[in-house]
Amino acid sequence: MSVPVTVAYGDGVGPEIMEAVLFVLKEARADVSIETVDIGHSQYKKEWPSGIAPSAWESISRTRLLLKAPTMTPQGGGHKSLNVALRQKLGLYVNVRPCVSYFPVVGTKHPNLDVVIIRENEEDTYSGVEHKLSEDTHECVKISTRSTSEKICAYAFNYARAHNRKKVTCFAKDNIMKMTDGILHSSFDKVAKGYPDIEANYYIVDVGMAKIASNPEDFDVVVTTNLYGDIVSDIVSLSSGSIGLTGSANIGDYYAMFEAVHGSAPDIAGQNVANPSGLLNAAVQMLVHIGQLDRAGVIRNAFLKTLEDGVHTADIYNEKTSLRKASTMEFAQAIVGNLGATPQRLKGLSLGKEAPSTGSPGYVSSNPRRVLVGVDVTVHWDKGTDIKELVGSLSGLSSELKLQLVYAKGLELWPKAPYSYTYVDLVSCRFYAEGKEEEGVDGREVGNLLLKMENAGIDTVKMVKLYLYDGGQGFFTP
Repeated sequence: MSVPVTVAYGDGVGPEIMEAVLFVLKEARADVSIETVDIGHSQYKKEWPSGIAPSAWESISRTRLLLKAPTMTPQGGGHKSLNVALRQKLGLYVNVRPCVSYFPVVGTKHPNLDVVIIRENEEDTYSGVEHKLSEDTHECVKISTRSTSEKICAYAFNYARAHNRKKVTCFAKDNIMKMTDGILHSSFDKVAKGYPDIEANYYIVDVGMAKIASNPEDFDVVVTTNLYGDIVSDIVSLSSGSIGLTGSANIGDYYAMFEAVHGSAPDIAGQNVANPSGLLNAAVQMLVHIGQLDRAGVIRNAFLKTLEDGVHTADIYNEKTSLRKASTMEFAQAIVGNLGATPQRLKGLSLGKEAPSTGSPGYVSSNPRRVLVGVDVTVHWDKGTDIKELVGSLSGLSSELKLQLVYAKGLELWPKAPYSYTYVDLVSCRFYAEGKEEEGVDGREVGNLLLKMENAGIDTVKMVKLYLYDGGQGFFTP
């Protein structure tokens, strides 16, 4: 029985490359039945949230598989990213992006490049939780959980083992973001202990990015956060010769989505010149995921043979190494002509057993003792850099929670004033229950404090409670 797949043509070059990919799937006799839906720009115009109509959600819910062409996301404003909405609502917690060199057929400075990027897919700043807190200040919330960090790391090690890869590397920035990125690093170290047969190492992300940009062949599997993963996968994809060659799989416990790494490229839309390889390689990943390894291998080999034959789209065409510049559909037709053929020089990606979607038995809380000891209250302050008046007003409030410090953008302003700082219209005031670290304070004390601040004419903008977990600080110190 054919496997039902929801197909979305997307925006820009999406319809062209999707037609080419579906043509190859049909001719290769992939055992899938296609349900087509409209998503993206046309649906935003109809005011469907995230550019997806209810009928499209119904199809995805039914098939549990989505093959998606690129969609447009506006920069600096407008609607939420459709990709982010899909990943979050479908629980697609991991993004798998294999990047491989096609040298000597496609020019690259890194002929031995063969890297898989395992990217966390639901959290980080990519959650899109942003606020305009004042005229001057905007905020983006970085969300990180231990449960997802452990899950993504376990997936990376399981993937490496299933695909006979020998090393997993983690990128994070826990020298600065000690809690949010620190949780990925500690989870990585914890999970790695269960895979003694696989080498595990860690880089601060800026060092790791520099190393993988200059020597990608030194890496095997890389696991990292949502934002870093998006950046590093594009870097590695370009190192392979063209970002148009790379596909990606978004995997969850119940749903999966497959797409090209590149964007909708509206500047070349309708010209029949876009490279469909990224979406085709994503479709190959989909066939592997649903167990159609034979069809996946046939298509992959035909694709590689076509590259060897010198039939190339404009983005990878080179007068010295290419024999024919092909349009989008001509490239697909050449692949179909090579179905059943075997490449002679190029070695494709491993088509071994796909890593399980759930790589760990699930996060189990250690149930630490949580004690409320304070609160950070952000207030609107439009009287410049002199905060003595504010401190005087706050110090006079009657509460178990006493003003301990004032800071802005992580810099302490009071009681120790900095040598210099620029104007801000928001400052954060830390109130702490000194001597209450064992028993803590009643949560209602925070509400009473906020009410007193408002009654005193202080404009409160944001509040974050401060906790100790088994005696350890759950908050930063400026």
